[in-house]
Amino acid sequence: MRGLEDLKRIRSANQSGSIAERLFTSAWSALVAGVHPTDVARHAVRHALAATVLGDLDTGVLRMAGVPDAAADDIIQATVATAAAPLEAGLRAWLLDAPAPARCGNPPPFVARLAAQPRAGATAPGRGRLILDPPESHAEHCALVTVFGVLLAPSWGARPETVFLAGLAHHLHNALLPDSGFAGEMALGEWLAPSMARATALALDELEPGLRAAVQEACHILPDATTPEGRAFHAADTLDRVLQVEGQLRAAGTSMAFVLREMELVHAGPVKPFQDAVLARMGLAA
Repeated sequence: MRGLEDLKRIRSANQSGSIAERLFTSAWSALVAGVHPTDVARHAVRHALAATVLGDLDTGVLRMAGVPDAAADDIIQATVATAAAPLEAGLRAWLLDAPAPARCGNPPPFVARLAAQPRAGATAPGRGRLILDPPESHAEHCALVTVFGVLLAPSWGARPETVFLAGLAHHLHNALLPDSGFAGEMALGEWLAPSMARATALALDELEPGLRAAVQEACHILPDATTPEGRAFHAADTLDRVLQVEGQLRAAGTSMAFVLREMELVHAGPVKPFQDAVLARMGLAA
């Protein structure tokens, strides 16, 4: 899960936004095009697992770089298999056999707004706001909650497609409402629930009736953790919120010794002895 969190921070030259943001966009694009939520979930989680190692090196990029189709497919499959090794056997097989969605539509307008809407950070009534830069977006948060939810679904016997769809939709209200965090929500008092309901309804109106009904049905799991799907969702949501902050604190507290020795920033190769000597001479060797 820590590796998946990094998808919020990985970008590349020929793509806009982070990998997590694009996972969120592509999932809604496939749903709008009529792809079944189960197939969308399988493809999204498979893509996320591969990206923990390959980043934006997907089959399309590899083929453009001259890697034959079969070899590119083998690289992706082997990477997914390695990343999925700790998962429950049935879930692992389900993901390894996942087809890519065949169709893609225009994402609903709320997708771009959620990608542009920053998360509030940690807030509490009577305390100042703690913002760790760069802030994640609501699209990135929702993308990771959906992936975590699918990975955790077998722990409670939950339907992964339901958890996935609820995770994608659980912050629709923030397409209109800027995130003021826990402190702001408490300040709204009795107006919190009706304002969130109205904002959510406006976002849902951007979906065609069939998809809107499916999203509303999936979101029935959100109010509590009494169902298998509710437990998988709330576990995923909690873990993403905490791991987001943990990742930023971990990066801020990393030592040069860890980067040089454990991460092998200057890694093995024919010129490593010279590189090590340069660092020693400049006082940078750990």
